[in-house]
Amino acid sequence: MTTAPRPAAELSADEARRIALRAQGFLGAPDRRAGVRGVLRHLGQVQLDTISVLARSHELIPYARLGAVGRRTVEEAYWTDGHAFEYWSHAACILPIEEWPHFAFRRRAYRDRPHWNHELSDDAYQAVISQLKAEGPQTATELGGAKNKGEWWDWSDSKIAVERALMFGEVVVTERRGWKRVYDLAERAVPDALLHDDLDDTECLRRLVRQAGEALGVGTRADLADYHRIKGEAFDAVVADSGLVPVTVAGWGKPAWADPAALATEPRGRHRTTLLSPFDSLIWERPRTERIFGFTHRLEAYVPKQKRVYGYFAMPVLAGGRLVGRVDPARDGRTLVARQVTLDGPKAVPAVAQALREAAEWVGCDAVAVERVDAPELAPALVKALG
Repeated sequence: MTTAPRPAAELSADEARRIALRAQGFLGAPDRRAGVRGVLRHLGQVQLDTISVLARSHELIPYARLGAVGRRTVEEAYWTDGHAFEYWSHAACILPIEEWPHFAFRRRAYRDRPHWNHELSDDAYQAVISQLKAEGPQTATELGGAKNKGEWWDWSDSKIAVERALMFGEVVVTERRGWKRVYDLAERAVPDALLHDDLDDTECLRRLVRQAGEALGVGTRADLADYHRIKGEAFDAVVADSGLVPVTVAGWGKPAWADPAALATEPRGRHRTTLLSPFDSLIWERPRTERIFGFTHRLEAYVPKQKRVYGYFAMPVLAGGRLVGRVDPARDGRTLVARQVTLDGPKAVPAVAQALREAAEWVGCDAVAVERVDAPELAPALVKALG
């Protein structure tokens, strides 16, 4: 474990919370001119996920920060003009194209590791590369089919080959088309100035630790390492030269580091009120969420229905810089259905109602229906607040 040097600042838990909110884009005026691409560049990554309830998670991330930006606008911001690529970071993520050189360490690691029990001939690999070179961007289906006739994990040779090429950096995912990955050759999709693996592992890791600090504002070793899924010992080796400064946070009980720019001015401004995707980087690490907000959250989509507490895709509600409840949403025609609402007392009712109304309008619903409230005595107030 890293022994942190003398801290540059001592922060209260409340100061750390507000620094984190501002760093993540939830406190202060949003940068609307930079828009979705600005959100992506600042966060450094936006996580992708297959689940779509109100919208897919990569759409919910900019919505939560900017408000009702058009969903087509979101997709075009990510996938046009070569501004982004998809790769493995915290998970499968959309990344700003300028971060391509900093993932050289991961591409090298993939090239050096075993091939996950997927046998593949050199001919099959080269066939995929040749087809992409001749025919341009392709989905796995267009390359020859994603699966054999077995179980869902029984990938075809072409799917194994293109995913391996993706990990190695010879191929890039340049967009999602009907949720299918679209693959292209890196030499065609990545600008020449960025298309290199020149940076050594230390330089890559130093940059990504610094970027995690800028995106989180302040964090522990686990917080910062988890952001791009960097090993703890790799974090230890570079944090002293990353540009982040050591701090202490009251009640955290662990060494922490902060972005110097986050400490330079007091976090002030208007708080966002919004529903949050469970895959939002503000809350995706459960121990950090509990430490900062005193809020325990778990995605229950993969929990058996009878064992769910808050619902299939329960979305935390952020208001006034606090997490004040949860909503498990669904859609029925032009009605947003709150299948289950969990409220942190009566004071949460107006904020949850506002978050529901705004989300409904964003996805093209003109009504909100509430099926169940965990505190039934608050249900009439919530329905009234929804109008």
